[in-house]
Amino acid sequence: MRSDNIKQGLERAPHRSLLKAVGLTDEEMSLPFIGVVNSWNEVVPGHIHLDKLAEAVKAGIRMAGGVPFEFNTIGICDGIAMGHTGMKNSLPSRELIADSIELMVEAHQFDGMVMIPTCDKIVPGHLMAAGRLDIPTIVVTGGPMMPGIVGDEPRDVISLFEAVGARRSNRLSDEELKILEDCACCGAGSCAGLFTANTMACVTEALGLSLPGCGTAHAVDAKKVRIAKHSGMKLLELVEKGITARKIVTQESLDNAIRVDMAIGGSTNTALHLPAIAQEFGLTLLLPKFDEISRETPHLINLRPGGDRYLIDFERAGGVPAIQMRLGKKLDLDALTVTGKSLGENLKEYIIVNPRANKEIIATVDNPIHPEGGIAVLYGSLAPDGSVIKQTAVNRKMQRFSGAARVFNGEEEAMKAIMGKRIKSGDCLVIRYEGPKGGPGMREMLSSTAAIAGMGLIDSVALITDGRFSGGTRGLSIGHVSPEAADGGSIALVKDGDVIEIDIPKRKLELRVAQEELDNRRKNWKAPAPKVTKGYLARYQKQVGSADKGAVLRY
Repeated sequence: MRSDNIKQGLERAPHRSLLKAVGLTDEEMSLPFIGVVNSWNEVVPGHIHLDKLAEAVKAGIRMAGGVPFEFNTIGICDGIAMGHTGMKNSLPSRELIADSIELMVEAHQFDGMVMIPTCDKIVPGHLMAAGRLDIPTIVVTGGPMMPGIVGDEPRDVISLFEAVGARRSNRLSDEELKILEDCACCGAGSCAGLFTANTMACVTEALGLSLPGCGTAHAVDAKKVRIAKHSGMKLLELVEKGITARKIVTQESLDNAIRVDMAIGGSTNTALHLPAIAQEFGLTLLLPKFDEISRETPHLINLRPGGDRYLIDFERAGGVPAIQMRLGKKLDLDALTVTGKSLGENLKEYIIVNPRANKEIIATVDNPIHPEGGIAVLYGSLAPDGSVIKQTAVNRKMQRFSGAARVFNGEEEAMKAIMGKRIKSGDCLVIRYEGPKGGPGMREMLSSTAAIAGMGLIDSVALITDGRFSGGTRGLSIGHVSPEAADGGSIALVKDGDVIEIDIPKRKLELRVAQEELDNRRKNWKAPAPKVTKGYLARYQKQVGSADKGAVLRY
């Protein structure tokens, strides 16, 4: 066992003494030491209950004959960080989370680990560490929040972001906004639609790193506690059999995860996180792979923000295994999972407890909601290295669009124009210098897109950025434009009034400006001074790579 490095032999008497100081007995010294990596905190709704899940995980570890050691990682709430300078810290936290887990596990030589993350950058950070460390690992994602009920209709946090625009345009009263504010987010769990947190939970299960059913089991459901206990127990089996994370996450399981992501219409942020995760597993995942799989994978469930269903509907319909059953042989059914069995074996054992909901909520491959998957990758003169859009959340009439550019050097400038009612139907907003390096931190533009939606412009205005979008974004919102403006990408050369053409079916994003004019603009372009000069973000800005390659830190 790895843990023998800290507990066996004459030379380890001081180490054993320190372990006894935390309460260990001589009998426990011969058992596997298991790290319980918890992102619990009192700030993030998706994390406030993870202390209870950790207790369940530790109970499972003890029942199976292991010794659990719990430690914590940081965790940022994207919703609270949204729309202000705080969002610069969200994506960079992913790398810091992975690094901190690596340091704790390597320093203390744990034999395996159970990870308990929930939200947007925390799940990817944990998965990156799992690939880097390559020890037996199971992930217990914390589960979605139940939707709030307002006016007899389910609501979520995106309802609030859009309500801000609705109030500014007098489409909503102060009283209605206050009721929504009080009731939309009703307790523990990740936000109730298929936004980034819940997408990544489903992707984790599809990768084979969570037990079947974990991705959609809700935070308030006792099912989640039972999954946590079983995960702790199952981890000891993986340790005994030597099944490490890299034996589960392979090129085939990555393709499985992307296919599930496309079928459920997940967040565009997976195109940022999965390449970063793949790199830590020693695998290569390039942006065109997402489009390749999307083109041949039908969209099977219409969840928020593109549809009107919530994660509780997905859970009732059978969750990730139900989607995998629909996809069938489109998946590699021989892929190994943390059950110690193949995906195909897991699916044969999985029971759909609500068959009517399953049929009503999840479409079939032969009669899908959309013939292609959730994400499309666009290229062209405005995005030579690619850009990303959630095509299943775009109105059909906006699949092809041409408009005059309205250029903003940062989200704050754009929000002033939006809230000042200076954006009109047919405009093409360009928000730049928000990329991984230029932000720094590649902020999400949810406040901007939600305000546009709230003002009733979501089906007549386009928004293009080298930043990101929340998994809750809908409409013609194109992000991850690469190269980014701070690196001299074409997006840095756009001027007000330039015509931009978007063609999602043809995967095109074109700036209709003569090459000679662009060359002249490039000669006069100067890279802006760094926005930060100290602290973690300054170091991040110097090391971070392009969005089309996952925005990972360069070694």
